[in-house]
Amino acid sequence: MIVALAVSLLCCVFAIFAGYSLARFKTRWNAIFFALLLVSQMFPVISRMISLYAIMGRLGIINTRGGLIFALLATQVPFCIILMASFFANVPRDIEEAAFVDGAGRWRILFTIVTPLVKSGLLAVGIYAFLMTWDDYLHAATLIQADELRTLSVGIALRYLGELSYDWSLVNAISIIGTIPVILLFFFFQKYMIKGLVAGAVKG
Repeated sequence: MIVALAVSLLCCVFAIFAGYSLARFKTRWNAIFFALLLVSQMFPVISRMISLYAIMGRLGIINTRGGLIFALLATQVPFCIILMASFFANVPRDIEEAAFVDGAGRWRILFTIVTPLVKSGLLAVGIYAFLMTWDDYLHAATLIQADELRTLSVGIALRYLGELSYDWSLVNAISIIGTIPVILLFFFFQKYMIKGLVAGAVKG
């Protein structure tokens, strides 16, 4: 829960700034940056685990919760930025121009005018990052060795699924408990998540 919430919150923060800049500031670097974000999604996660492990080893953040959060953040942020950029692009520029005329600055416009208009999209980004982190297995299994730092899926696999014996009663019980947060998340926020994803799907 700690890792999933941290990644979700940080993804939202990065997506707001980067998504807004992509949607509003049209420079020659935008297309290159957008292309890099798309390219980063084309490679499977396992293809970059060796280099990621080596980099994190040199930084001394292997087997730490912070290191796992940063690794998952790097995986989730590109798609979150692309998604938020589509939401910001759907906000009419006239609203911002009117705020400029009234004396509002760029920061105030972003946080008090534009961001509230895309809150459904921001919620969709947060839920997406939370679910992807909650379901992650490869990063947690590779980067975490301490039993007390393992996430739920890895903890179940390594503690209750042995090489020669399986405690299926405990595995089933803990797996059901592990699905409860996800079920509650969909139960309370599925309407806003679907609304947000659909709102960002079509421009104009």
